[in-house]
Amino acid sequence: MTFTQVNMFSTPRRLALQVQGLAEKQADTQEEIKGPAKKIAMDENGNWSKAAQGFVRGQGLSTEDIYFKTMKDTEYVYVTKQTIGKKAIDVLPGLKEVLTSLTFPVTMHWNKYDFEYIRPIRWLVALLGDQIVPFKILDVTTDRITYGHRFLGNAVALENADVYEQRLAEQYVIADHFKRQEMITDQIQSIAQENNWQIDKDEDLLAEVNHLVEYPTAFVGDFADKYLQLPDEVLITSMKEHQRYFEVKATNGELLPHFISVRNGNQTKIENVIQGNEKVLVARLEDAEFFYQEDQKLSIDECVEKLKSVAFHEKIGSMYEKMQRVQEIARIIGNYVDLSTEELADLQRAAQIYKFDLVTNMVDEFPELQGIMGEKYALLKGEKSDVAQAIREHYLPIASEGELPLSNIGAVLAIADKLDSVLTFFAAELKPKSSSDPYALRRQTYGIVRILANKQWSFPFKELQEKITRTINQNVDFYGIHLADQAVEVRHFLKGRLRQFLLAQNHRYDIVEAVIDAAQEDIHQLLEAAMTLNKHLNDEDFKSSIEALTRVMNLGQKDHSTNEVDPSLFENETEEKLYQAVQEIEDKFTSQTVEQNYQDLTKLRPLIEDYFDQTMVMAEDETLRNNRLAQLRKITQMAIAVASLNDLVTK
Repeated sequence: MTFTQVNMFSTPRRLALQVQGLAEKQADTQEEIKGPAKKIAMDENGNWSKAAQGFVRGQGLSTEDIYFKTMKDTEYVYVTKQTIGKKAIDVLPGLKEVLTSLTFPVTMHWNKYDFEYIRPIRWLVALLGDQIVPFKILDVTTDRITYGHRFLGNAVALENADVYEQRLAEQYVIADHFKRQEMITDQIQSIAQENNWQIDKDEDLLAEVNHLVEYPTAFVGDFADKYLQLPDEVLITSMKEHQRYFEVKATNGELLPHFISVRNGNQTKIENVIQGNEKVLVARLEDAEFFYQEDQKLSIDECVEKLKSVAFHEKIGSMYEKMQRVQEIARIIGNYVDLSTEELADLQRAAQIYKFDLVTNMVDEFPELQGIMGEKYALLKGEKSDVAQAIREHYLPIASEGELPLSNIGAVLAIADKLDSVLTFFAAELKPKSSSDPYALRRQTYGIVRILANKQWSFPFKELQEKITRTINQNVDFYGIHLADQAVEVRHFLKGRLRQFLLAQNHRYDIVEAVIDAAQEDIHQLLEAAMTLNKHLNDEDFKSSIEALTRVMNLGQKDHSTNEVDPSLFENETEEKLYQAVQEIEDKFTSQTVEQNYQDLTKLRPLIEDYFDQTMVMAEDETLRNNRLAQLRKITQMAIAVASLNDLVTK
């Protein structure tokens, strides 16, 4: 059925759709349907076969409705099926199936029913104009009666569907979540302007608060100045994560002893609401202050020692053992990416202690502060600022597209920590499944790719993986786990996340596949290859160059020998010219950038075209054939080290 617009409404107590301009009935339809061939539909005597009879019966028609049409010199049975559209009032009771088929991340059941839903269904309103659309879910039958605000409103009968939003507003329910959000934003902004305050607009918190209320009223609460001695992150977490409060700052960004919250109601007895919220927050801040003071009595070494009894995973070992592995992984990576002597020393210190805050009281109470409190406490205990920063940054990125580590040692520690998780969970046969990833290995590996892309570090993953595996497996008792032979599977998993990253960067699909299929294990080289190919897509000679190299690769990939090219077997000048050009590229190939190698390979195009014009690669003489294939194999090996260029679409 046709309509002009759908309005969506949601509050903590209701979900609603309002369809405007709905047609009174479905449109009548006429559909031409093809059946079996005439020779199947009729016998030699002109009688209708069972196939023809079954066909028309399935369409609700008879053989009298059959006619024939010719397609590609064959006659086929056709019928024209006309369907009379149903009235809207007859179709809409099907909403029951729509409503009961909705799925939610979390469901519940109530009363004696086995049926599960996001919340118990208390009432149903279904109206077509002023008519009730009749259906029933469990023991609730559709009606025109809806209910207002839980404390301020009353039941109200809707005379027709058009007045839904207006009647609810009269009962202190702002059904449109966009309008509620605008009200909250305006009220907070008004408070901020009146007091010359700065309020950081947290979109996630705003959305959460918006969906907790039906009639929003913003208000200001206060807490004692003494709590400002706590780190800002502790105060903000106490307010935002636990109480859904907006923190208040001065215009210079300094945190102030106030908060803004949003009540589900009006201004009536707002003072009592403010006092209640202040009391709850103060209780949390008292706990936080106590934990903060108690944590400072602990030494970092004591905390690290406690990690021996903290499990990372029962099949993998303790958090302490993870830290020992990460120290070694970080050292290997740090040396490879050419960190300075001072950076390597700071990296080793950070890796020795980077999880110590997990056993502090503050992180136990506020898990979201792990890493953040590690940095705070490390500075209080006299650790270098670079070490403390790396402790915080090793968790980054927290979300797929979240903030990345800024410092080099923070980036290496983050890679090492995430890589250890991937290697050990794969070794313990706890790898992600298609439908689940309980240990967030996809997100962590995607984070590794993003960090490497940001830092532009060379990262030959196969080589590093082999070195890490050898080191860990030499002392299994110390490191807690043997890294089983999952090397190929882990590399495939990493390339899967690289594919995800490149697609997110809007690289063309064939470019992504060409890069992923490259005979190249260095992540940086693969990222550079994608950028290079994308850069040259619109070059005038791109199509002809790729087609020439593809022709070479299609033949060169067939040669699995290790034969060297013998110039004495050349029969024409084009073979010699191509050979000399390839030799020049080979001599500098490993020391050049991807861009330079791409340029050198594409410059071979005229030589390759002349070569194929004058040379029969698949010669009858086996010696000549093998020599020519060896020549093409050399070009192929260089080309595929950049990307699997024959995957590119050049049409």
